[in-house]
Amino acid sequence: MFYIFSIVKNWRDKIYINNNLGQDPPLLSENSFGIFFDTENDTTVYFKPLNEVFSSSLKTDTKGLVLYFERDFIEEDDEEYALDILNLFKLSSDSTLKIKEEDFTAIATVLSLIKDEYQKKENAYLLIKTLIKVLMLKLIRLKNNIYLEQDLNQKRVFIFLKLMEKNYIEKTSGDYYARQMGISEKRLNQILKEKLNLTAKQIIQQRQITEIKRMIKQNSLTLKEMAFYFGFESLSSFSRFFKRHTKLSPTEFKNQI
Repeated sequence: MFYIFSIVKNWRDKIYINNNLGQDPPLLSENSFGIFFDTENDTTVYFKPLNEVFSSSLKTDTKGLVLYFERDFIEEDDEEYALDILNLFKLSSDSTLKIKEEDFTAIATVLSLIKDEYQKKENAYLLIKTLIKVLMLKLIRLKNNIYLEQDLNQKRVFIFLKLMEKNYIEKTSGDYYARQMGISEKRLNQILKEKLNLTAKQIIQQRQITEIKRMIKQNSLTLKEMAFYFGFESLSSFSRFFKRHTKLSPTEFKNQI
């Protein structure tokens, strides 16, 4: 009960809304999702996955609305919804989605409600969390409608990401996922490089780093326990892996929090 209360009490530290893309959210961590609705040239939605940044093609003075939110806003929901969210932010080249004017009308209504609640002084955490879920489900539906018209390789990317999200802790070899999909590891990497500009190994390691950061912040396990949990032979090999990807040791990262 205390955990739930603490989340509600500090909900403003976990969400950020602004009309100016150029100013990064001051309170949120790298481990947050970001969405920018560019309404200047039709309506293009830009997605910022965890631990990444928005597309470099976006100008900071572009008119629209930017929404950041922490993983807390989706982690209490069912696994299938969480997977759809992660896939929404990973699929498509340049992480963008074009929305037709008639489809954006309903989305604009939800965004307006989120902005209204965000500006209120009283605790609106649960309502904003619900509205974000409505927004995400609408975007997922639009993405899936477009996705049905896309090529076989895009479907393979979707299948890989679904498999990876469920197995990335224990299964770290691209060959495992390729065999599950009935293609060679070389072909899988070709597809992933074409669509996401990353190999299977790089995507898996990126996902592991995101989860390690989250676990360090939660402080639920010691670093040694964490190393064992992720299958490393020693704490030193775990530390080298983390530092190679973040430029910080796990201890240094922990001390920064």
